[in-house]
Amino acid sequence: MKTKQQQTNGIKSHSFKRSVYCAILAITLSAFSLAPAHAQVKNIVLVHGAWADGSGWQAVYKILTAKGYNVAIVPSPNTSLAEDVKATRAILAQQKGGVILVGHSYGGAVITQAGDTSNVKGLVYVAAFAPDAGESLFKMQKAGPPNPTSGAYVQNGYVWYDKAKFHKDFCADLSASEAAFMAASQVPAGLAAFATDLTVAAWRTKKSWYIVAKNDRMIPPAIERMMAKRAGAKITEIASSHVVFISHAAEVAAIIEQAANASK
Repeated sequence: MKTKQQQTNGIKSHSFKRSVYCAILAITLSAFSLAPAHAQVKNIVLVHGAWADGSGWQAVYKILTAKGYNVAIVPSPNTSLAEDVKATRAILAQQKGGVILVGHSYGGAVITQAGDTSNVKGLVYVAAFAPDAGESLFKMQKAGPPNPTSGAYVQNGYVWYDKAKFHKDFCADLSASEAAFMAASQVPAGLAAFATDLTVAAWRTKKSWYIVAKNDRMIPPAIERMMAKRAGAKITEIASSHVVFISHAAEVAAIIEQAANASK
């Protein structure tokens, strides 16, 4: 027969074990609640375009990480297609498991070339170029009608965008102060970024999604639709300027999540 002290110790031991079990259960449930619901792919890699930098992805990053995704942003130097692809592949190599690779604007050319990496399970083009093998951005531009009001100009081997036209053309649905900062901090593109032919087109072998910015003044929406259809992409249209990933971050994040859920 157990003494009162033994009974007391037994109760304390049982209570301690129960507390430990509850703590472990709470941690486990918390971990599951942070995991993307039903997502096949947990890693997202974001690539910015010309005249922008990785900070533009901040809102999309916050939305996706809050849902449990592992999100990485490529610090593309924009010096050449080769260097930007190299930087993207370096980030892809750090991911454990499948990746949804996302590109905005010129970043679309980067993900088209870099997207043939084996762990890339899907591509998301955000108001982006989707060239074919043998095409460059300059070739694609020459194939369409010229834009006499474009603010792009070349200086010292880099392509810049006129600050006076930046707000109207690049990011009309952002505030004037946001546009002024983006214009002042723009990352110019090296001529080789726009002039280099792609050697592969990852959209030929990977699932693709495309967000058309219906009010885009940088890439004509009709050209975006053409590229999206050629790539066989699932198309979503949003009434936005070129920087749809900033002005409509929640909608863009939702499309990226769709891609993650549909890929494996």
